[in-house]
Amino acid sequence: MNLDTILQQIFNGLQLGSIYALIALGYTMVYGIIRLINFAHGDFYMIGAYASYGLFSAIGATLFFGLPANQATIIMFIISILGSMAAGGAIAIIANQFAYKPLRNKPRLSALITAMGVSMFLEYFFSALPVIGPSYRGFPEIIKKQLFPIGNAVISNYFLIDVGVAVSLMILLTLIVKYTKIGKAMRAVSLDKDAAKLMGINIESVITVTFLIGGAFAGVAGLLAGLTYPRIYPYMGILPGLKAFVAAVLGGIGNIPGAVLGSYIMGIAETFATAINSLIGEGIAFAILIIVLLVRPQGLLGEKIADKV
Repeated sequence: MNLDTILQQIFNGLQLGSIYALIALGYTMVYGIIRLINFAHGDFYMIGAYASYGLFSAIGATLFFGLPANQATIIMFIISILGSMAAGGAIAIIANQFAYKPLRNKPRLSALITAMGVSMFLEYFFSALPVIGPSYRGFPEIIKKQLFPIGNAVISNYFLIDVGVAVSLMILLTLIVKYTKIGKAMRAVSLDKDAAKLMGINIESVITVTFLIGGAFAGVAGLLAGLTYPRIYPYMGILPGLKAFVAAVLGGIGNIPGAVLGSYIMGIAETFATAINSLIGEGIAFAILIIVLLVRPQGLLGEKIADKV
């Protein structure tokens, strides 16, 4: 590869890594609070994509009639972001309330199997809906694509949107976790649930907010993925969900900065591998998972602790 190709793949990797990071943050937050690997998280991403698709299809062409095109585009994009976050957050809360909460004090394996069941239910349920179906759909062009040359490499306005939205939400999450009351409660629960309960913290409220934030981030990741790679279908969350989980493990499951670092490493590794061979690109995440588990199972930024499955 020449330098221009390397630069292009780095840009592509940062764009893909931004989407993975938003999904991985939900994985790592939920695991940090209740030690659950929520394999349905990729499906919250899918629901966010369909929510924004439905919003744009329903109101995109009529709501802003008479406004200048650039203003209408910005307003519609903001509405799509809020809609995808609301849909992802809502389905995450519902899954927690009806599927995970009853198993809170059961063996961890029960919750893990239930998470797989929730994932399969959502995928097949959406496939069975007449208004959605199992087929691929083209995602609407909410924002017109523009290209910007950087040397002999090229980035698009979608790159700027994906990275900008992801970084903004990561900064917002950092501020919430470090400086708000609910953030301090989340940190307390992640460190010692029993002690936090004795201090008067409502554990279930903290868990609900954690699912809400994680689901909302996955939902907006679905919107960004639909915009960037414009096709959606009910099973679209399977591979991105698994790869985001690998990214969280790579960075250190339960560690928020680790999830972000692992996601960008994963995105760049995948784009470089795909440039060599598309099949290698699909499998590189799982090769990385095996290496991490063999060499540093706690992840790059994770702490080595004794824990039973």
